[in-house]
Amino acid sequence: MKKNKKFYQNLLILGIALYVIFVLVDQQKTLNQYTANSDELSSQIEEQKEYKEELAKKKDDVTSLDYIEQTAREKLDMYYPNERVYVDRGM
Repeated sequence: MKKNKKFYQNLLILGIALYVIFVLVDQQKTLNQYTANSDELSSQIEEQKEYKEELAKKKDDVTSLDYIEQTAREKLDMYYPNERVYVDRGM
């Protein structure tokens, strides 16, 4: 009787130990996924901060008179009055 009781007790302890190990392994997998996700999101945040800085710089450039003049000359073919424009068609 004691041998049978000892066997069931050891079996119960083994079952609990296996359950604890399974839970710990599963939690570690979940933790690793969260860490990877966190790293990915951190890199995306950094990229967006850099993009935001580029846009802020571009916004400052767009409002400058030099940019407006350059855009008017290149894209709209606008020039100052009495300004001579030479176009090289040699090639």
